[in-house]
Amino acid sequence: MTALLELSDVTFRYPGRGTRRTGGTGLALDGVSFAVQPGEHLGIVGESGAGKTTVLRMLLGLAAPDSGSVSFDGAPLDLGDRAALRRFRTAVQPVFQDPYSSLDPRQRIDRIVGEPLRSLGVASGSEASDRVAAALRDVGLGADAGRRYPHEFSGGQRQRIAIARAVVSGPRVLVADEPVSALDLTTRVAVLELFERLAEEHGMTIVLVSHDLAVVARLCAATVVLRGGRVEEQGDTGAVLASPRSDYTRALLDAVPRLPR
Repeated sequence: MTALLELSDVTFRYPGRGTRRTGGTGLALDGVSFAVQPGEHLGIVGESGAGKTTVLRMLLGLAAPDSGSVSFDGAPLDLGDRAALRRFRTAVQPVFQDPYSSLDPRQRIDRIVGEPLRSLGVASGSEASDRVAAALRDVGLGADAGRRYPHEFSGGQRQRIAIARAVVSGPRVLVADEPVSALDLTTRVAVLELFERLAEEHGMTIVLVSHDLAVVARLCAATVVLRGGRVEEQGDTGAVLASPRSDYTRALLDAVPRLPR
């Protein structure tokens, strides 16, 4: 089976951001390789500084590796090919961490959710309006929510709005960056259930970037553990959690509470 997204021996450095640990090189990723299969839910976990944010940028086509390659649907991702990049960004959509800062407070919800349709040239006019309304209903908000502004919603509702914005273009992949870390425990569970339902109904693949193995265990069948810009271990989530091969993974597992099911 052709991988939907794949990083192959990816290395990346941030110029001028080296530390004593990295020898002054700013090395963020060092030979990272993993694949995301169609329909799979993959978790990427690690502590702060492990390389999760840089991997996220690679998966979203926001940065190119210094060496190695990023592929989508079996073809190398060329950030210089504007047409190919537009197709890629229609197919791969992000959900960001903070539902308070990720929504423009000056814009109505219908405009926020419809932004991918306009910027990617997917739909306009009445078709765009219909898709925005459908996306809002899909995440459990009425179409009338489109006439309101972000400050009128709770944190959990704002994250549902952010998810509606991500799914409105009909993507094949959602790349979610700590999507429930800013929410209370009960709301976290509800939002994770929403991800599960949308993925099943629309046949989407999910890549979940998190520091929290409990969240990954709830949603993801496969897990990649990052440490210091390298893959510490990867495999079936159940196996990784039941029999972690490294003390680092055991420490991550011991540090988090368990989500109710």
